[in-house]
Amino acid sequence: MIEITRFPDVMLLTAGNDTALWPVAGLPLVERVMANARAEGATRFVANGLPGDTGVLAHFGGLVKVSREQVPLGSGGGVRQALPMLHADPFFVMQTSGFWPAGSDAPLQRMVARHTAQEDIVLLCVHPRNAAGFARSHDFCLSPQGLITRDYGAPVIHAGVALLGKGLFAARPDGAFSLEDLFDAALERETLHGVILDAPWFSVTDAAGLAEAERRLAP
Repeated sequence: MIEITRFPDVMLLTAGNDTALWPVAGLPLVERVMANARAEGATRFVANGLPGDTGVLAHFGGLVKVSREQVPLGSGGGVRQALPMLHADPFFVMQTSGFWPAGSDAPLQRMVARHTAQEDIVLLCVHPRNAAGFARSHDFCLSPQGLITRDYGAPVIHAGVALLGKGLFAARPDGAFSLEDLFDAALERETLHGVILDAPWFSVTDAAGLAEAERRLAP
């Protein structure tokens, strides 16, 4: 049983994400993602960036630690390189392409409660009916017991947030790889858990997703 005594650090996946600074109803997308985490107690953030990500790196202005990648390392390799900057274990990884409206839910605390063993990975999930700007029907299924499966339970979409421990990266070699590799391994050993977001979720990866988010956020 893991006892988490402080709110986990947050790793922001900003490397190569050209949409992270898109204004969504007047606020940059990455700031909306960070606000979701801050609302529940997050105080320490780490971001990653590539040499060409000058806009994102300048946006943080030294207020957020940045792990600079000389070559693209993928979501998994990027997190692995940034591990020395992350003090908490486990920690959150947040994609900077989706968010939920401020004050609509507090799912991260539920994710912390669901993480009870070193081999656990907890994903934030959303029912397709609550997802906007997302093209696929679903990513996984979620069993009544809260386990993510391939074909048993309710269809769900991964809402871009994961809670996982540093030990899961120990066997990974240096270089590029995807976090999906770790998710797949956890799914096979039945330690991939899901927590449902009880709020709308907006995926902003293109102009259509941006327009839909702004339409739904309009007063």
